[in-house]
Amino acid sequence: MNIIQRLCKEFNLQEFQVKNTLELIDEGNTIPFIARYRKEKTGSLDDVVLRDLDERLSYLRNLETRKSEVIRLIEEQDKLTEELREEILSSDVLQRVEDLYRPYKQKKKTRATMAKAKGLEPLANLILSQKIESGNLEEIALPYLNDEVETIDDAYQGAMDIIAEIVSDNADFREKIRELYLNNGIIHTEATDESESSVFEMYYKFKEELSKIANHRILAINRGENEKKLKVTIASPDDQVVSYLKNSIIKNEKAITTSYLNNAIEDSYKRLIVPSVTREVRNMLTERAEDEAIKVFGQNTKNLLLVPPTKNARVLAIDPSFRTGCKLTALDDTGKLLDYITIYPNEPQNETEKSKRIIKEFVKKYDLNLISIGNGTASRETEMLVAETIKEIDKDVSYTIVSEAGASVYSASKIGHEEYPDLDVSIRGAISIGRRLQDPLAELVKIDPKSIGVGQYQHDVNQSKLGKALDGVVEDCVNSVGVDLNTASFSLLQHIAGVNKAVAKNIVKHREENGKFLSREELKTVSRLGDKVYEQCAGFLRISESSNYLDKTAVHPESYETASRLIEKLGYDFENLEEFRFNDINQRILKIEIKDKKEKVEARGERVVKSLQDLSKLQINQKKKSTKELYDERIEWLATELNVGIPTLIDIIEELKRPGRDPRDEMHRPIFRSDVLKIEDLKPGMMVTGTVRNVVDFGAFVDIGVKQDGLIHISQLSDKYIRSAMSEVQVGDIVTARIIDIDIKRSRISLSLKKEK
Repeated sequence: MNIIQRLCKEFNLQEFQVKNTLELIDEGNTIPFIARYRKEKTGSLDDVVLRDLDERLSYLRNLETRKSEVIRLIEEQDKLTEELREEILSSDVLQRVEDLYRPYKQKKKTRATMAKAKGLEPLANLILSQKIESGNLEEIALPYLNDEVETIDDAYQGAMDIIAEIVSDNADFREKIRELYLNNGIIHTEATDESESSVFEMYYKFKEELSKIANHRILAINRGENEKKLKVTIASPDDQVVSYLKNSIIKNEKAITTSYLNNAIEDSYKRLIVPSVTREVRNMLTERAEDEAIKVFGQNTKNLLLVPPTKNARVLAIDPSFRTGCKLTALDDTGKLLDYITIYPNEPQNETEKSKRIIKEFVKKYDLNLISIGNGTASRETEMLVAETIKEIDKDVSYTIVSEAGASVYSASKIGHEEYPDLDVSIRGAISIGRRLQDPLAELVKIDPKSIGVGQYQHDVNQSKLGKALDGVVEDCVNSVGVDLNTASFSLLQHIAGVNKAVAKNIVKHREENGKFLSREELKTVSRLGDKVYEQCAGFLRISESSNYLDKTAVHPESYETASRLIEKLGYDFENLEEFRFNDINQRILKIEIKDKKEKVEARGERVVKSLQDLSKLQINQKKKSTKELYDERIEWLATELNVGIPTLIDIIEELKRPGRDPRDEMHRPIFRSDVLKIEDLKPGMMVTGTVRNVVDFGAFVDIGVKQDGLIHISQLSDKYIRSAMSEVQVGDIVTARIIDIDIKRSRISLSLKKEK
């Protein structure tokens, strides 16, 4: 199998894109580095495609390795035919390779292996040949009787056991049977105890076609089964399968051994095939559901990490509670802890007035302008207190509810202890609640992504695959934003391309011992940060204190010379780059091009008239073209002049126009409130604005300012039919939805984005 051609076809890419990408990966380059700084080689593939390509590459290479291993194992048994070798080599999925290997796999003691040991394999082959159309069945079996095979029935039973295993091990049969199951099978679930109330009640009497069942239902059923709340069975298309097997195997109905062959086929299906194929099909459904859940979780995590930072926010962060009190922390606009205290506004103490007084004192003393409230226990009651207090403050102060998922994980973690060794874990949790409002990315990278509350059955899926996917998401997010080398925490640095935990610790140590980095070049003096690591990480680390302007940008050091020549060619220098951001680059490049052409015309001194005519045409034609056409032409000309790739040149220009641009600026910002909304205030038909907190297979949960998030079911996300909720909304989106139902008793709010008819 040609892996490059296979990937080209699957991803609809050109050969150079796949070939170069594979070479870059094999050379040890990271995905963020390849995506950002090797666009010419990859054809500008983004990090999502590159990671999918990398994952698929690993699968195909593992497949090739397994093929070689299977061929070797069969060859060692001296049973490898050229036809079988070709079948194995042409297999494009791992399951097919395992199916082909199945007959040759060393088995434990089975009825078939015991029958073979008794010398009954020739009789089984005789029955399978279906050549004997006349004679006596006893006479056929008589030669196979011995001390271990005492009767004719024993002989035929042993032969049928061998045939049953042959049928079960047939790769083509198994592939077809799995297909029949997936297309026609039905999953049934029932309660292990109907009287017991649980979250799985909708599955107490449930059935659905395997071809239609949603991924989230597969995961829910699996969890219910694992927790011994559900019994799960698959109603298989038995008649179809047995009919298919008999039609495929029985070629001569006149053979006198046909009845034995029929019985062997039925026994093979019932005793051997049903249990294993049922298990395989459920594994296939589970793997599909897990892959989708991981994909959804990854996208949700990415959107949550890329929520824009709230700049200039001096925050009062509150971790709400009842009995143990609400933990308050005051943070300056850099996230530095200024003060902390515990108040007891809720039951059982009910120190409402005292708590309000302390909040007002903190706001005034530390000039705080935002209040961040965790959404856990007592959040609703604390929100009401804050809303009342804000009305009594003679200052512009607002509040927002922040997900505190993972705050307790951070507060009890090694990182939390290292940052604040002398503080109680509850105070650390409050600090995290405030900081994740100020800079979500910088704070949330300290927490295991599985704990940040935007998943779906994340603890039930393959943890290795989930971990790898989420590591990739965090890495892509951190590198897409970039970090300030002199302020970034160890938690952020370890996610920079090429930087592992050891190097991240060494960067922090170097900073502590030698003071701030003053240039990217200084990175090379960090212990264990060699040339390869420097190449990978340098462009993502910014140094605002550097005397080299380009160190403050995302321009990679390898492109510094090109960037300097570009600035010079366009008539700028590093002192007047402010103008670069606002001038029409297209027109400036055109002037440079015309100037260059004039200089070349004058230098040649020949065919001057024609050259001047060509120059005149250039000026006239540029007036007839669109801005984009002109820009593309100018960039192409400039790239040739500077001997640089067009994508790299465009990136350099954009970075110089907007140095340190932050992709998070284009995302939705949190909603800040000054008054509380109660569920009792809501009515069907009312329009509410909220923030999407989580997106799952069946819809999206939206924080609309009351204690309970509202649910927009997938059927209510769009006027048209959609397959995925994520195609319509993302975590962090601000949406205006219509309330369609309220169940106060069960605290359920149903929302819709569909147009009202």
